[in-house]
Amino acid sequence: MTFFQKTIKLPPVPRGFHLITPLVADAFPELKALKQGMLHVFIQHTSAGLTINENADPTVRHDLERHFNHMVPENQPYYKHTTEGSDDMPAHIKASLVGSSVSIPITNGRMNLGTWQGIYLCEHRDHGGPRTLVISAFGH
Repeated sequence: MTFFQKTIKLPPVPRGFHLITPLVADAFPELKALKQGMLHVFIQHTSAGLTINENADPTVRHDLERHFNHMVPENQPYYKHTTEGSDDMPAHIKASLVGSSVSIPITNGRMNLGTWQGIYLCEHRDHGGPRTLVISAFGH
């Protein structure tokens, strides 16, 4: 079994759901060496997350952002963690809902995603800054 791992830094993006599949693939050419295996992508942050969803229609990303903002509103009187801004505590909640990692099968040197699937960076802060991903792949 072969194991690869690297850390990459994504540039800052605005709040929202951003398709990052090409960035992950371009940053990890070692995938081509694996006939079968697993890719694991982990984000080292508590106010952003990762998920897999539709990669074709950008309105899906827009609708997800609107729904998450409705589901987890800012400026709630019961929030205690408010020193980093009104978007911070909701960002932690949203990140917990979507999670901090995704796993994707590798087949013939490529991510074996469904036809309409892509990896999303879920940026929940208004000004989140660069985000760091740890990408691991193993297989043969």
